[in-house]
This record gives sequence, structure tokens and C-alpha cells, in this order.
Amino acid sequence: MTLTAFTALAALALAGCGGDTSKDPESGPDRTLPLKGEKIEVAAVWTGPEQENFTKVLKEFEKRTGATVTFVPAQDPIVNFLGTKIAGGAPPDVAMLPQVGAIQQAAAQKWLKPVGPEAEAALAANYSRGWQELGAVDGTQYGVYFKAANKSLVWYNSAVFDNAGAAEPKTWKEFLGTAETISASGVTPVSVGGADGWTLTDWFENVYLSQAGPEKYDQLAKHTIKWTDPSVTAALTTLAELFGKPALLAGGTNGALQTEYPVSVTQTFTGGDQPKGAMVFEGDFAAVNIAQTKAKIGTDAKVFPFPKVGDAGTSPVVTAGDAAVALKDTKGAQALLAFLASPEAAKIWAAEGGFLSPNKNLDPAAYPNDVQREIAKALIDSGDTFRFDMSDQMPQSFGGTPGKGEWKALQDFLKNPKDVAGTQARLEQDAEKAYRAAAKG
Repeated sequence: MTLTAFTALAALALAGCGGDTSKDPESGPDRTLPLKGEKIEVAAVWTGPEQENFTKVLKEFEKRTGATVTFVPAQDPIVNFLGTKIAGGAPPDVAMLPQVGAIQQAAAQKWLKPVGPEAEAALAANYSRGWQELGAVDGTQYGVYFKAANKSLVWYNSAVFDNAGAAEPKTWKEFLGTAETISASGVTPVSVGGADGWTLTDWFENVYLSQAGPEKYDQLAKHTIKWTDPSVTAALTTLAELFGKPALLAGGTNGALQTEYPVSVTQTFTGGDQPKGAMVFEGDFAAVNIAQTKAKIGTDAKVFPFPKVGDAGTSPVVTAGDAAVALKDTKGAQALLAFLASPEAAKIWAAEGGFLSPNKNLDPAAYPNDVQREIAKALIDSGDTFRFDMSDQMPQSFGGTPGKGEWKALQDFLKNPKDVAGTQARLEQDAEKAYRAAAKG
């Protein structure tokens, strides 16, 4: 697909961006560089391979437009980082926001500029209505979701499963049974990255969505029901069936609480058939960390959907993503948003792995292996029935801040999973405070 979604960008002479980009854009008679001399700063919290791969996307944009794009490393939470930059009179042109709540907060502060007609046209052509709405606030489109995640996956060491005679579970009851089978074979079954509170919110959200259903999920995300609701009691009680058995957790409870997310993945795929943990729950982006272990996805490392909880439950599809937003209404910022909404931009990172695009017009062949193609297909096929990461929809002070709010409450719950009622009370207290503050702006 060429840049047909960029009709208006053609007016900026970006028509020269289509087709073969292996040659110098200035070498052909019809090629122009409409943004030559324009400088664009893009802030994101990505580091390591994510930063490197995103930089490749930005380099392609530079090649097509002549703009100079600088990646600005941001601290998490990025809303606080942006607030400091804005207060100092030096905001970046574009920022990648990892939470719906962050978009809403930034829009409420009047930091964001609506997307231009070029990006809006690209979104209409390439994205489902659900992904467009996630980037909008009160009907105004601000965000372009460039990078998505399927956060309803369990990756496992296939050698351990083979040795134990374990099968991929489809229900939570079967999952616990599989864990016991693997434990009996001499390998600790589950690796949990509890040092990073966001991994624990993902555990909760998948159990809750499957067990309580999408209507309750939406209500809790908006805080129209309280965290003391019986549906939350049920979900935490379910999680305690795993968290309450330290022998099933790599390193036990203390080890899980000291394990950062990247290590939770890599320790599952190092040590051959005697890893520290046999399974690790996390999104498609775990592929980047798996690659660091030299394990081959599809053979050494396999994956199954998060198991459904209860007889009436369904297998959940929880997603997340990073949206590009403009903090300056410049030609460069708007052109970059439009480019990030194109399948051409998504294709660059997709080829590197550890990336999932919500762009329905991205050719699945862009992904490096069948496992990632299947994960991507599941996301696209879910249409608008998926549910976005709940904590990312909440005020960042509650759902997205290390050492506070939901992250801290669930870490405390991992430490003491018998305290269901106390955990609910703390969650509700912190949520009430955060939503009240958000309402005041």
C-alpha cells in the first residue's frame, strides 16, 4: 500500500514519500523534501531495543520529509515529565503517551493539539473505531495509537512442558493444575515480575475481565463501581489461588517482589529445561526479552491465551498501547502523526519484532514469525470487542505511578494475598482520591 491515506500531505509534497525509498529522496526529479529544515522533538519513555526500533521509524520519516527528528528520553510517569518541560517553556513537538488516562489528563491541561486532517484521514482508513476513540477526548481526536500490545498471553518454556507432560491450559483451573504438574517435575512453574507493579495490574485485569465480564470491567475502569465491589473480591480471591502458593512462584513471594519485568521473562528461557520459572504472563512485547536469551519463538518459547476464569468466563483480550500526540501545532508534528498512522511506519518496527500494530492495513507478513502474526491477527480480529488496559484508563496517580495507588496495593497483596478486604479498602481509598483530584483538573 502506498501513502494513499496521505491525500492532504500531498499538498506538503509528501507524495514523494511513496514507493521505493531505497534511493536518495532528492535523486528523482519528482521528489521533494517538504519539511527540510524543520526540527521535531519526540519524547517517549522507551529505552533499549524499543528506543532503537522507534528511532528507525523516525529515521525513515526524516528520509521522506527532510525533517530532523530528535528522540527525547522521558522519565515515567511521562505526564509529570511533560509538565516540567511545558512549565519551562520547552515542550517537545510530539510525545508518546502510554495511558489513556495520560491523554485525558494532558487534554484537560490544554497541552495537546488536535490531530490535523491528514492524520484524521489516515486513522479513518487504517484503524477501527475503537482504536480511534481511545485517542479522543470529548469527541476531539488527539492521539494516534502507533504501538499496541496484546496483554492476554502466557509464554512458556516448551522443553519444561514436554518433560513434565504438561499441556496448554484453557481455563484457570487447568492453569493451576498445569502449574502443580510442572512443580512436581522439579521446576518452579510461574515467573512473576512483581517488582514492577504494572505487571500485577495486568494479572488482575485479565482475571477480572474474564470473571466479571466487560460491563463490570468498564464500570470499574471509570470508577462508577467501587473497588469494594464483590466482583473485585472474587477476582482477588482467584488471584490468591496462585499468589498464595509461594512454591509456585519463582523465588517464592520475596523473589517475585524483587524480580523486575525483563528478568521475569529472561529467567523463563535461560537454563535450558531447568529455568527459574517455566511460564511467564505478559504481552506480545515479551518477544524482545525472549530474543535476548537466544530462545527461538515458536519452538523453544511458545505461547497460549490467558485462561478463562470460571464456567461462565471467556478468554480475555486486554490491550494496551502508546499514542502519539502533538504538543505543538506545527507542520512537522502533524506530518509525523500522519506518518505514524500509516502501515508503512508500522511495517518498519514490525519487522524488528516485539511490536504489535493496531493498524488493520499492515500486511501480517511484516511480522518476523508465525507466532507474532497470530498474536497480531487476534488483536485485529477482536475489532472493537477488546478492552484496553484498565490501569491505563485511570488517573495516572492511581493506575500508573510506581510505588503508589494500584501498583503499590497489588504489590502488598502479592506479599499478603490473604488480605483481600484490606487490599480492596486501600484500592478504593486511593482511587477515590485520584479521581477526585482528576475531576478538579
